Amino acid sequence: MLTIIEGLLIAILAVVLVMWLYLKNRKEKVVPKLESRSPFKVESRDEKSVTLSTTIEFRNEGTQSAMIVDAICKPQLPFEQYDGMNVRGKAEREGVAREDDYFEALVIEHQQSVNLVAKVTLTARKNLSLEEAVAHMVDFPIEFIYREVGRTPMHWSIARVILTAEELAKLIGVKLIKE
Repeated sequence: MLTIIEGLLIAILAVVLVMWLYLKNRKEKVVPKLESRSPFKVESRDEKSVTLSTTIEFRNEGTQSAMIVDAICKPQLPFEQYDGMNVRGKAEREGVAREDDYFEALVIEHQQSVNLVAKVTLTARKNLSLEEAVAHMVDFPIEFIYREVGRTPMHWSIARVILTAEELAKLIGVKLIKE
């Protein structure tokens, strides 16, 4: 009699363990594909400023749906590094431009991708023209910070892109001045 009860308990425990392992491994895994991001391109330009953008694919390589609930584009160019340019960033969904800087949450099904756009506006300071400011520019990182959730608790992740002075100068059509 005891062996039947022991056998049932072992079977129930085995089923619970298999279900726990199955559910434990079913989660989202959002991966930014930085190696295949688009080159920066000019969105708009005037005599004092330029807005550039790059598109980054975010792929859910997990086994469950994921949601990106927020995204921020944060250029890292402090005045101590270069004070000739003021830089601001904006994150948005590809094809869903918004005027209010609000990032609308989105779902990425497992094994699917979405494209997000990092926009950076550079404005010349200190009475410099855009061309003068770009000629003295330095390389700087742009952090694309996003908050994701799925079966795992909500968390922030960072994808980092470098905008080189050389790439910027080429887009603006000026020659860099090495100092």
